Amino acid sequence: MASQLSSGDLLADRRYRYADTCLAEGDPAGAADLAEQVLEIAPRYAAAWLLLGRAREALAEPGGDPDLRAAAARAYARALAIDPDDTLGVRAHLVRLGSSDGLPALSPSYVRALFDGYAPRFERHLVEGLGYVGPDLVRDALPNDPPHFATALDLGCGTGLMGAAIRDRAGHLVGVDLSPGMLALARAKLWKERPLYDRLVAGELTAFLGDEPAASADLCLAADVLIYVADLGPVLAGMGRVLRPGGLAAFTVQSHDGTGAALGPDGRYAHADAHIAAAVAGAGLETLTLRPADVRREAGRPVPGRVVVLRRTAA
Repeated sequence: MASQLSSGDLLADRRYRYADTCLAEGDPAGAADLAEQVLEIAPRYAAAWLLLGRAREALAEPGGDPDLRAAAARAYARALAIDPDDTLGVRAHLVRLGSSDGLPALSPSYVRALFDGYAPRFERHLVEGLGYVGPDLVRDALPNDPPHFATALDLGCGTGLMGAAIRDRAGHLVGVDLSPGMLALARAKLWKERPLYDRLVAGELTAFLGDEPAASADLCLAADVLIYVADLGPVLAGMGRVLRPGGLAAFTVQSHDGTGAALGPDGRYAHADAHIAAAVAGAGLETLTLRPADVRREAGRPVPGRVVVLRRTAA
């Protein structure tokens, strides 16, 4: 399979860059034409199939031309056939077009690749560019009692922003993330001249929760992480399993006024309050807090969300 960064042909790569620029500058017809030229040279270049799909989808708007939408779906399907692990995030486009194969819209391979590439500029862009305050919201939402948590799990820990916010209340702090690039930055962080995290794990958060001993944690945290998860049920069930009775879980989500989970054009999921409530009820948890919160901004506007605190019931 051709590399995702290069077709292996200099002429094809140059035309791909021109096509990408055309699409970014609002010329989807030019982008589609150039992408087709790239694929004549390098028919196994998955990134060019993805670009062709995006260009065709843009051409279909605003009228929603069904033939162009179908052509976009075919291009996306070709990209996914070449890259079945979906490191390019093609499935999200297919889901939006209603052509899902039933697999998660955001594959672990895509999320890992996305954040490995994002890691070096992650904190500056998120905090300074998007006004991200997720860790502060989560920390402030936690009750003061108990004042200290013997074992805390930071799910989707990234570079350690949530870990730094909660470290003074955690005895043993564990971080898990899909991205080795993020974990490398988290591993380098210090707290009182010792590593910020006592343990760091590379892995998908639901699988991680399934591997941890039952009733072994006092606190589970997920700041701006569940926006990459469609169904909150399995994740909250995993939290419920690892928490001791009375243990707490705290997290942020994006929210919407519809039902279930909705995948937005930003590639993130928004969850309805009823979806959260159903997942909580099925996980042996009870809701202590569910309140509106603007976790960050996009295009200068606050993104509607929720900050949620749950408690593991005794049963």
